[in-house]
Amino acid sequence: MNHINKLKIFNDPIYGFISIPNELIYDLIQHPYFQRLRRISQMGLSYLVYPGANHTRFHHALGCMHLMQKAIETLRFKGVAISGDEECALLIAILLHDIGHGPFSHAMEKSIVEDVNHESISLLFMNQLNNEFDGKLSLAIQVFKGEYHRKFMLQLISSQLDMDRMDYLKRDSFYTGVAEGNVNSERLIQMMNVENDVLVIEEKGIYSVEKFLLSRRLMYWQAYLHKTSLVAELILMKVLKRAKELTLKGIKLPCSEPLLYFMQNKISLENFDAEKLDLFSQLDDFDIISALKAWQKHNDFILSTLSKMIINRDLLKIKMSADKIPMEESQAMKEEFAEEHNISQLEAGYFIFRGKIKNQAYSKEAEPIRILKKDKTIEDVVEASDQLNLKSLSKLVTKYYICFPKQLI
Repeated sequence: MNHINKLKIFNDPIYGFISIPNELIYDLIQHPYFQRLRRISQMGLSYLVYPGANHTRFHHALGCMHLMQKAIETLRFKGVAISGDEECALLIAILLHDIGHGPFSHAMEKSIVEDVNHESISLLFMNQLNNEFDGKLSLAIQVFKGEYHRKFMLQLISSQLDMDRMDYLKRDSFYTGVAEGNVNSERLIQMMNVENDVLVIEEKGIYSVEKFLLSRRLMYWQAYLHKTSLVAELILMKVLKRAKELTLKGIKLPCSEPLLYFMQNKISLENFDAEKLDLFSQLDDFDIISALKAWQKHNDFILSTLSKMIINRDLLKIKMSADKIPMEESQAMKEEFAEEHNISQLEAGYFIFRGKIKNQAYSKEAEPIRILKKDKTIEDVVEASDQLNLKSLSKLVTKYYICFPKQLI
């Protein structure tokens, strides 16, 4: 039997060549659970705003693994002992950190699989893979859950300055063309060290951290919370909610079997067993897009109108405000729209709704980004920085919005 060479390389537009470090990681990448990430867009419906934003969770996961390889290399060079098993665990944990994302990333979580977040599903996938790979992922799962005794390892995977954020800011900035998001991940990694088992950034890297936090704030306003991306995602959630509502009333909608299953059943974390996980693993963006294409022709006014909006990018109007939008404003619109289309005011709520979004580049409540000073003391980046803008970056900014059909302008 021919032996397959599993130590392959990927050509990535961001970092150049990314190498697969061992055969176990090759086999995990080859697994259908992981290959599914090729069919899940990293930025949901943002391609309706930025035509280049068609990159996938697959790209992102490989990028994160590449950065983790660089971080391990840097820390070892600075005398931090990381064993071969620990290295493998870190690479697997970061590679699989997003494996539980549903179609269009966040829209599913708030509509069809209501009570289960993607982190929990990622863990279910990891446990399932661990069974299939004879327990070889046990240490990676321990690190991912924060149960491993070396605290800094979790910080590399999930913190305010982790490999995940470093990759998605750089990658999303590249594919959207929003240059403000471009972070210098290489320099940030070079500045990393471990002191008393926690991850620190050496003092000379403080400006890179400031730039990173500023980039994150700008990417949220310009890309992730861009009003058109936001309204598209909100419409998608409304479509799925309506589809689920109709399905539960016994109306059979044309869609794939896995999607139909999640619309017909209420899924909670408690009943998310291996069979449901397998069905979930068959869901991707294509299920949703093909369903929307079919639902455009459905005789339910709400379902067909909202589906057409996404397919044809003819979206609801969205108005942003720094102040709360009064209920009377949306109420008057609902009454007018309900009367015009002969639907109830409750149904008009699918087209006219209010909400709010929040953006905070740096949270003081979460674990801080620690700066290692020259005198070996450690300070929170906000205190260590001479920049006033860092104080403002840790302020929570809330914006309010109202969505409504264009003809109501």
